Amino acid sequence: MESDSVRGVNRRRLLGWGGGLAAAGAVAAAAPLVGSRSGHAVTTGQHLPAPNGNGVPPAARPGGAYDRYVAKLAAEGKFSGVVLLSHKGRTVLSRSYGMADEEKGIRNHEGTAFSLSSAGKPFYAVAILQLAQKGKLRLSDTVGTHLKGFAKNIAERVTIHHLLSGTSGLSSPEEDVQHVFQSRKEVHRYYQRRARQARLVGVPGVPDTAHAEAEVTISALIVEAVTGTTYWDYVQENIFKRCGMTGSAFYTRPQWLADEHIAHPYMTLADGSQVDAVRNLDKSSPNRETLGKNPGRAFIDPPGDGGFATAPDLVRFAHALGDGTLLDRPWADVLTGAKLPHGPTSFGAYGITASIVGGQWMYQRAGGNPGVAANWDIYPDTDWAGVILGNCDGVPLQEMIGQEMQAITGATPGGGSGGGGGG
Repeated sequence: MESDSVRGVNRRRLLGWGGGLAAAGAVAAAAPLVGSRSGHAVTTGQHLPAPNGNGVPPAARPGGAYDRYVAKLAAEGKFSGVVLLSHKGRTVLSRSYGMADEEKGIRNHEGTAFSLSSAGKPFYAVAILQLAQKGKLRLSDTVGTHLKGFAKNIAERVTIHHLLSGTSGLSSPEEDVQHVFQSRKEVHRYYQRRARQARLVGVPGVPDTAHAEAEVTISALIVEAVTGTTYWDYVQENIFKRCGMTGSAFYTRPQWLADEHIAHPYMTLADGSQVDAVRNLDKSSPNRETLGKNPGRAFIDPPGDGGFATAPDLVRFAHALGDGTLLDRPWADVLTGAKLPHGPTSFGAYGITASIVGGQWMYQRAGGNPGVAANWDIYPDTDWAGVILGNCDGVPLQEMIGQEMQAITGATPGGGSGGGGGG
């Protein structure tokens, strides 16, 4: 039986908490790996020397248990991508496996940018809190305070806090997953219209099992209304640029195809073969959780969702949350503070999950889509950060998070350790 620290990022919470755009099945079912013949790790980039003394458990070091575990996954064709562990700003472990672009013969490396899917959703929460910190909005503001065109009960009853905490009671209409978008303007118009078609089906303030897509989009639309710029441009300037995330952006499909530093998602079809999703827009995922989807059809990720990032950039984001770069400390605490109980030691915060693991906090966010697996973890009490970025179906993401957690904290996936919460 899993400990609650692992249950806190179980398949529903891991990917579903935060929107229907996430895809549990895309990372859960094992499948052959395109480019798996590159079964060795690639270590790239310049790093400060990793400390070998106090604070770095043997399991987290190069050649340690976590390193060997990921290498075995790659050798078995179950992982293509990058993993990175950082301690006190120093890279302890960085490994890259598989192909970023099979057709062009480009391998994944530390500078490769991966699609984040729902792992990029916390950016909208940071954006909202930046504006709240400046006094440009209040978390108690209702949707109607900033936006027009919404149903009266939504405009007057649903607050920004409800949107960020996943307690809005909103439901979104069925998504047309077969549609191939051709411009940023078309994407924006489509999701803005869908947000206005949302219906209030629950009671605002009462926890639900997952964020509705409308919560994400409405939050992004509020950022746009308050700032007068697009959500994509706001995040680029006020989060990515401020953090020094030079390899991160909301890339468009043409950039995905042309830029050699962006990983292509390899999607498994019903016959077991894998295809480059971005080059095969007519192909769709057969997995139940992502049925009919293909991430390449989105010309750009919807406002409030997704984006692309490198593993080192996500570590920079993690540090920027804690050192005042993005938010003053009290506002950073508002972002990460436990708000909704998921279990004995796991809680929902604003766009992330906060869990007590091995006697310390762990802030986490995952995302998935066909051919996409992403997760970042922050251990603020001991100044660790962990990143997992994959570009194929079949990545056992939940299991990988558990192994990373065990390597860093000593809390075992089977029972917890110290204050990690067993059960």
